[in-house]
Amino acid sequence: MISLSDIQQARETISTHIHRTPLIHSNSLSILSGAEVYLKLENLQKTGSFKVRGAFNKLTRIADRRVIAASMGNHAQAVAYAAGKLGRQATIVMPETASIIKQVATRGYGAEVILHGEKFSDALDYALARKDAVFIHPFDDDDVIAGQGTAGLEIIEDLRDIEAVFVPVGGGGLIAGIAAAVKALSPKTGVIGVQAAAATSACASFGEHRVCERVPENTIADGIAVGKVGERTLALMGKHVDAMFAVAEDTIARSILLFLERKKLVVEGAGAVPLAGLLENSERFRGKRVVLVVSGGNIDFTLIDRIILRGLMTSGRIGVFAVVIDDIAGSLHAVTGIVGAQKANILSVAHDRATGDVAIGKAKVVFTVEVRSREHLASVLAGLRERGYEVRSEEA
Repeated sequence: MISLSDIQQARETISTHIHRTPLIHSNSLSILSGAEVYLKLENLQKTGSFKVRGAFNKLTRIADRRVIAASMGNHAQAVAYAAGKLGRQATIVMPETASIIKQVATRGYGAEVILHGEKFSDALDYALARKDAVFIHPFDDDDVIAGQGTAGLEIIEDLRDIEAVFVPVGGGGLIAGIAAAVKALSPKTGVIGVQAAAATSACASFGEHRVCERVPENTIADGIAVGKVGERTLALMGKHVDAMFAVAEDTIARSILLFLERKKLVVEGAGAVPLAGLLENSERFRGKRVVLVVSGGNIDFTLIDRIILRGLMTSGRIGVFAVVIDDIAGSLHAVTGIVGAQKANILSVAHDRATGDVAIGKAKVVFTVEVRSREHLASVLAGLRERGYEVRSEEA
């Protein structure tokens, strides 16, 4: 089990290879959550995530020239980048479902990329079976954990009187390292792990005090969609972590949107889960000084539109509803007039005469509108119903 001295030694080893990322206060997120919110911006780290900390610490401690790793994306880029800088040859095994942008980035750092299987566990088993290179585990390795823990040293050095640190959890390497550092230097500071509700091995394992495998479901927090937490990481979590939260997809999407709108930060789903954890548990941390570890920013931009739309709907900024109208000239104009009078901005209109859930001579029109809040949307719908229209809620 790693100690504070291991993490301090790791910092000496990797300091010339990584950024000391900023720790900033967020007034807007503080007002929104009721807590005093600070952000540890590992999305600004080299390769776009915290993973280079552990990768450099591990690779500097092995003599072999060839290394191999398995990853959904961030560990892949980190090992590829570190290997290139240290003169090693890296092979990265990724599941076929891994983000294309992360595959491209990994190859861009000079690594050989092998796509194998549909899940991270498939890629991991394949990489472990290879005997022609040293395997670099993404989380369950003491040197990797110690490297990730250097972020915890920086947090405690940069800010005093922290009451809680929120850390995203997949396999547990980041929270294990940060928790070991934080508890050694500031024992009263709480360490909170946050997972996506679609991938909860760490939550289950933490609760049952043993490694529990959970098959991940689809999640926009793909960087932490890990089916089994590590043995080493769970031992450190059991010793140092105070609580674990699982957060909903809608809250993660909303958090990504908040980072974009309020802080002008590009944050991936895994990096957004600490904010999601705070938002879902805001009463518990009201008035407290908290740090959110924004672990990475390697989001697939082909998903941005969907995530933004989902986040806008969750936050009450986008509304989707259907109105049943008479299928005659002028009916649609009358409805849009009512919506416009309420100062809602119509983004799209879908006119369906063939649907089986309306009578002949009627049509269903699905509106997507931009509104100020849920209350504003409710006012729009009330205005339509007052005019005698049948209004139905719809999903985007």
